Amino acid sequence: MSFLLGIAGGLGSGKTALARTLERRGVPVFFADDEAKRLYTADPSLHAAIVETFGPEMYRPDGSLDRARMAAHVFADPAELARLNALIHPRVFARWKAFVAEHAAAPVVAHESAILFESGGDAHVDAVVWVDAPREMRIARALERDPHLSREHIEARMARQIDAAEGRRRADFVVENTGTLADVDVAAERLLAQLASTP
Repeated sequence: MSFLLGIAGGLGSGKTALARTLERRGVPVFFADDEAKRLYTADPSLHAAIVETFGPEMYRPDGSLDRARMAAHVFADPAELARLNALIHPRVFARWKAFVAEHAAAPVVAHESAILFESGGDAHVDAVVWVDAPREMRIARALERDPHLSREHIEARMARQIDAAEGRRRADFVVENTGTLADVDVAAERLLAQLASTP
């Protein structure tokens, strides 16, 4: 049976860098946000539920979700966000369950998510690693990755995520991601060694 590892961290923390590094080391990684984006378009039942719940204007003429419009709608109203989450989260977790079954022979299978704790995803894994970095470093990384975003927008997104101190408290492992990609590789190697020694 595979050891199921959740990978979480705030915006700009480098959780995806750690996930990609683990993937290069042979760990199957389920990227929850990518799967959610795919399902919004590929799952006809979800498409119909979104249209029924939020209106047809949430989809573009090409059939893709208008993510900016949806974000503006749900992040302004916690009740609307809860309605969206009730539609998407069960479908993502069903895909995670299938992913685990597909990779049953792997010693470790990872689930990377920006909202692992907020979505209840930590209940679907055996342990969680929290990737962290100082706030200003995270903001700088986010600005470099998405130069069209403002600092205010990034800070607003960070404010909607779980507090870093809370994430660290709830996690089983913490990776301090303040260095280079080579340092991330070392952290990944160390993490896999720790998991291998976990009873």
